Amino acid sequence: MSDRVPAELPMSDDKFEQFWGDIGLSTLLMELPRTNSDAWLNAALPNGSLADTFDLVLKETDDTAEVPASVAPVVDNQAPPSTVVPSTTDYPGEYDFKLRFNQSSIAKSATSTYSPKLNKLFCQLAKTCPVDVLVGKEPPQGAVLRATAVYKKSEHVSEVVIRCPHHQNVAENTEDISQRKHLIRVEGNPRAQYHEDFYTKRHSVTLPYEAPQLGSTATTMLLNFMCNSSCQGGMFRRPILTIMTLETCEGQVLGRQCVEVRICACPGRDRKTEEENIKSITGNKVTGTKRKSLPTPHSASKKIKSDCSSDDDLYILHVRGKQRFEMLKTINNSLELMDLMPETEQQKYKMKRSQKKLDQACVQPKTGKKLLVKSDTE
Repeated sequence: MSDRVPAELPMSDDKFEQFWGDIGLSTLLMELPRTNSDAWLNAALPNGSLADTFDLVLKETDDTAEVPASVAPVVDNQAPPSTVVPSTTDYPGEYDFKLRFNQSSIAKSATSTYSPKLNKLFCQLAKTCPVDVLVGKEPPQGAVLRATAVYKKSEHVSEVVIRCPHHQNVAENTEDISQRKHLIRVEGNPRAQYHEDFYTKRHSVTLPYEAPQLGSTATTMLLNFMCNSSCQGGMFRRPILTIMTLETCEGQVLGRQCVEVRICACPGRDRKTEEENIKSITGNKVTGTKRKSLPTPHSASKKIKSDCSSDDDLYILHVRGKQRFEMLKTINNSLELMDLMPETEQQKYKMKRSQKKLDQACVQPKTGKKLLVKSDTE
């Protein structure tokens, strides 16, 4: 192309068409095809090398060309919601979503048991806990069930519930590394997926919702809890809640129910103990001079369970009337004060009381009849 175009183009008053013809590109451009095909490359490289008439080859790209499937972005519709403080309020929703626990035994051999009074599930470590899922009508296609563990108390709710380091190390060679920190597992369902939120780092497990089988009214899911509530470095005796939600494939919540969970060695024993403790203190709180509730005739006193010795057990006595209450309160305060005094001080106090009574008995009364003495009768 350099042999046709002079180094310095002369100034001319000719028209553009004449100038275009002098350069010699009009014939070449007319011969090239106007479609996006290999003819452009053949014209530019007739002998396999760049032609002399080409200084630059432009390649046009069709904007409507399809992107290969291998590089197409993958959208995870099962990603958990990025809520810092998840809601723990029960919400049946329009599908009347709720859970049912059939285990009610308080025997020591029970691996899991549910207390309706406490709305609390007691279970052993890594033992199967069947949970029935009930809905009023069929959820939309692609709905999933999600289980998430959160701390119950407000001072711990922002922390993530994870397994303790000990149980993580024990499962190092037997469990998937992506599931090692997860507290809640789903048993017997290979379609279960374990998630970790990108922002809050909370763990959750999801599985597709399945309609109840013929003749059944509920769908059963099997949960495992993989760490004890008392483990150091994990929950460390902090109560937790398990949030069960019914969601669409896009993550919209259709229903929610929460239940408190305690993972312990003897679920039946712990359930019985906590139910008795709650029963013994329900309605017995006294505020000022008003009674919270009237006592029953046969419940004169009740004992509060405690881990202290028998001498330190607390008893609640129902008293009718403010005057009696103040009198018994004074007696109780005196006894409490005596318990705080050393033994030597108590002995001195008793001696002073005895001496005072003796002196009062020997004093002659100021009024009334004069005491007779032996000298007056003689």
